Amino acid sequence: MKSNNGRAFLHQAGFTLVEIMVGMVIGLLATIVIMQVLSVFEAQKRTTTGTADAQTNGGIALYSIGRELQMAGYPLMPVTDSALECTTLTVNGVADATIPNRLSPAAIADGGAAAGASDTITLRYGSSLMGGVPTQITAMGAPTANDATVGSNLGCQAGDTTLITNGTTCAMSSATAVAGTTTVTLADTTAAIAGANLACLGTWNEITYRVNNGNLERNLVPSVVGIVNLQAQYGISTTASSNQVTQWVDATAATGWNAPTVANRNRIKAIRIAVVARNAKMEPTTVTTACSSTTTAAPTGLCAWAGSVASPAPVLDLSNDPNWARYRYRVFETIIPLRNMIWSSGTL
Repeated sequence: MKSNNGRAFLHQAGFTLVEIMVGMVIGLLATIVIMQVLSVFEAQKRTTTGTADAQTNGGIALYSIGRELQMAGYPLMPVTDSALECTTLTVNGVADATIPNRLSPAAIADGGAAAGASDTITLRYGSSLMGGVPTQITAMGAPTANDATVGSNLGCQAGDTTLITNGTTCAMSSATAVAGTTTVTLADTTAAIAGANLACLGTWNEITYRVNNGNLERNLVPSVVGIVNLQAQYGISTTASSNQVTQWVDATAATGWNAPTVANRNRIKAIRIAVVARNAKMEPTTVTTACSSTTTAAPTGLCAWAGSVASPAPVLDLSNDPNWARYRYRVFETIIPLRNMIWSSGTL
């Protein structure tokens, strides 16, 4: 009987070395293609998510600044002998050296012309629940030397910042106690004389926004990440009594608005700001170019907004980072009217 061992051996021989090598090559090629597709997809995903993060961070930063800028100057009432007319100001008996003075609703400190320079915005407002309505001082020194007798102390509380106005002379202090309906005890009595006006402002806040190390800081505390630049300009009118913004200016010595007088300060009717948020992903090639112009109607590149010859837009220069052009950016821009300045125009 003939054996079938040879036939069975041939059926179980398997793949040849050549077939295995061809299969491995095909598998490797497929793996390379898959990895290439995954790499492109991952890069696109990181760009998309990074842009979404920049969009969110920029929106939050703009909202945060804008919300508090709308409060700037509250509750300085637009009355005769307005606090905005004060050319002399003392704070707890010490002459205020701030220019413009610390009753200024908003002030911009220009960051300068260096690469990466960013502006700083300082804004001030009170927290009085009664609107800081002024009341006249009728007498001083009764029953104690620091007691002011007023028409009504409604809205005043112990610990409130107090503001005394007498013509163009003002004095900020605090209320140490409130008694009855007509007595306010002052920590400092500078300018507190019969006939002057006294207002309780609640807590007088002084808030500073700036950009530092890729963060938007509020009073030196990081509040929003991914913000690389902040630019701001004053919107000024021809006179303090006008509310029409006729020009936008940087707060620089070249424009004369780095240290405005009180009279010029009262011409500031709005603040225009640009917040720059950056996508954290660095691209392999250049994806952003510098702004083509600060004075044309339709600039291209990384621009704050479209400026004009009369009102040039601020320069966004991020070249302090040698790789700045390999990042994508989102610029958020808005105009915030200074409502207190607008309401007070009739008394200025």
